[in-house]
Amino acid sequence: MASATYTARAIVLRKTKLGESDLIVTLLAQDGSQVRAVAKGARKPSSPFAARLELYSSVDLLCSEGRSLDIVKEARIASSHERLRRDLEHAACAAPMAELLDRVTQEGLANPRLFALTEAALDALDGALAPQAPAVCAAHLLKALAFSGLRPSLSSCAVCGADVPGGADAGTVVPLSFCEGGVVCPACRPSVEAQGVPAAAVAWCRALMGSTFAEIAELDVPPSASFAVLRFCQQWAHEHVGANLKSLNFLFTCGLF
Repeated sequence: MASATYTARAIVLRKTKLGESDLIVTLLAQDGSQVRAVAKGARKPSSPFAARLELYSSVDLLCSEGRSLDIVKEARIASSHERLRRDLEHAACAAPMAELLDRVTQEGLANPRLFALTEAALDALDGALAPQAPAVCAAHLLKALAFSGLRPSLSSCAVCGADVPGGADAGTVVPLSFCEGGVVCPACRPSVEAQGVPAAAVAWCRALMGSTFAEIAELDVPPSASFAVLRFCQQWAHEHVGANLKSLNFLFTCGLF
């Protein structure tokens, strides 16, 4: 009996070698679920898949259902996002986005907002100047965490719900508990494990969380602010996803920005 086939729009998150010439591609499907499929012969230079299943590209697929992994039968590029593979600064900022999605998405678990978010973020990153690339990455990570049910509380106390002042004066810090889920008020701080986080970093987290990518492009976010938010995302993902995002570690130490 022939295997059932289906079509799908998806974003390529990761590629893993299989055997001598095949690839396992990890995909973010249009419904927000994760799909893993085998592209047979994709590592051969003559394969039609060689240039059609590149990282960070949006592709239209025809797949057949398999016992453990589905099989890619046809692939057509919808959006290449070539710059995200060609330019080192853009590649370094795209990698954490894909790595986080690989960790927070699951097969069969739909979350359509993740696909729309990621497609918009990749388009924005593809068109961004190099100094603005970290801001796009930081905004995507924050929003992806929020859409995955891991939204940090940045304005209200994570313990009692009281408003927490949002000043961003230089040198001031805001008590924040990564374990409890966000900022904490002075009354609750003695009873929880919290640390002082620069108020400016929390303010930038709020700004990026609540802005569209078009608005972020107009904000002209300083690289220092972007990296403060990225470090927040790294610690948040470590606490709530159990992931140490290696691509973020590279971004922190690569010296590109």
